[in-house]
Amino acid sequence: MSGVELAPAEIQVLQDLTILVFAPLLSGAIAKIESRLQGRRGPRVLQPYYDIAKLFRKETLVPEDSSFVFLAAPVVAFVCYLTVPLLIPVLTSFPLPLGYMGDILGGGFVLALAGFSVALAAAETGGPYAQLGSSRAMTFGALIEPSILFVTFTVALVTGTDLPYFEAAAVRSSLSQAVRPAHLLAAFAFFLVVLADTGRIPVETHVSTLEFGMIDEARTLEHSGPALALLKWGSTMKQMVLYVILINVFIAPWGLAGSRQLGPVLLAIPAFLAKALGVGTIFAVIDNAFSKLRLFKITEFMAAAFLLAALAVLVLYLGGG
Repeated sequence: MSGVELAPAEIQVLQDLTILVFAPLLSGAIAKIESRLQGRRGPRVLQPYYDIAKLFRKETLVPEDSSFVFLAAPVVAFVCYLTVPLLIPVLTSFPLPLGYMGDILGGGFVLALAGFSVALAAAETGGPYAQLGSSRAMTFGALIEPSILFVTFTVALVTGTDLPYFEAAAVRSSLSQAVRPAHLLAAFAFFLVVLADTGRIPVETHVSTLEFGMIDEARTLEHSGPALALLKWGSTMKQMVLYVILINVFIAPWGLAGSRQLGPVLLAIPAFLAKALGVGTIFAVIDNAFSKLRLFKITEFMAAAFLLAALAVLVLYLGGG
């Protein structure tokens, strides 16, 4: 089997399938770990699959005054989450053909489009909690974007390009590259961005129905049936995509397939899932070790991520990075 060579298009499809199939599994495993840390039995690891399947069998209800955007937004977001894995190193250390079509900034734009479409659908429902979540998501998203820009600048200065494959190759090239101050600052800044974007401490109450701490969950309150299933599924995919960028670009871009042979490509899947579960465990520990911030304090958290990303560019530009 290891002698079978896959075409680049087949590997890209396999990357998408990896995100599509295993994203709920990763989310369920992290939820199980978090429950154990809280002394609870918690849901089954496969519970996200059961929830998604149940929602697909239910009826879709549409708010009276909403337009086609309400039903189109979940589909647009889902397609966006399937597009980003074509641009980033999910399974291979070498760029695939579509990997040259977009850089880290382009992937960020695609993820931003997904978030905007969901927020727009929530805003037009007329539901107060959905509109509240939409407003919060757009406000805090605007605070995250400058950090992503400076992280992109750091990658571009280090590698001469902002393609994620080349940043990962630079980290793998030597230990000195992996521990250089500019890279560590950019990696930690992106770590904080992922912490915020996945609804972890100190930003959001992601498993509660308390509206005062809801951001991402509030945007989906008016959705039901298959539309809600796509949003739930897409949320797990977004988390896994962010983990891919954090792990396979900045922190640990090892265990990726170096050839197009079937064996190494398939082995890259459990290798990544193990790394992702390790990062998810760290997030779960952080989530249970600190209290939630008040909403007006979230700007300070975002400012910390921005300053770290800006400092990475400054350190690198001054020649000490």
